[in-house]
Amino acid sequence: MNVYWLEQTEADVPSENDWLSAAEAIVLKGLRYEKRRVDWRLGRWTAKRALASLWNWPASPASFSAIEIMAGPTGAPEVLLSNSPAAVSISLSHRGGRAMCAVSHCNVVLGCDLEIIEPRTDAFVADYFVPGEQELVARVREPERCELLTLLWSGKESALKALRTGLRSDTRSVVVSPMKDSFNVGGWSPLQVRCIEGQVFEGWWQRTVNIMRTLVGDPIPSRPILLEVGSYFTRPRVRQVSLSNVTCR
Repeated sequence: MNVYWLEQTEADVPSENDWLSAAEAIVLKGLRYEKRRVDWRLGRWTAKRALASLWNWPASPASFSAIEIMAGPTGAPEVLLSNSPAAVSISLSHRGGRAMCAVSHCNVVLGCDLEIIEPRTDAFVADYFVPGEQELVARVREPERCELLTLLWSGKESALKALRTGLRSDTRSVVVSPMKDSFNVGGWSPLQVRCIEGQVFEGWWQRTVNIMRTLVGDPIPSRPILLEVGSYFTRPRVRQVSLSNVTCR
């Protein structure tokens, strides 16, 4: 299964809202807190950027407003085109003014997470990790401890998103196993997450500087492919958007 990904920052998001659909604009208007509004816009922008690149659509307000990212019954983001579900799966994550979108053709199970590598307390480890994960953490020292804890936490978040429950579920219901003993700076390394109910997710993790990314899916995803995006055009372009470009491959 091919999985693609893209990251954007708050600085990438236009100040205007003409790239939102009418329904999205209503949702945005109903968000009371500024931070929630900023994070919500960043997530939608990143998802639309990724989808337009995946489908080879123009990067313009007309194209982006035709793509609707709405919360489904479980709260997970779903993609709509002309009020109908698109044959695509996405997962979103944002942290510290940065957002990540993972996307795959067709309706598959997918979850991603983006975290800042930072210290976490012993109480955090005791509360959110199973004994095997705690033992894994106890065997490493700083700065590897920060990296490993962030990786384990991020892997849990990705798996819980794939399960469509998020942090409503106990983080100890999923157990993360990095598939390498050392950290691979810049590249993607294998990851496995086992659910206590028996389901197993395969996936990937990546660290760059102080950022940790994880991605899991079912069926097994290939190494994530970074999407390329060009300039965003605020004026209409000659090329028209065609829904025939949206295919399940």
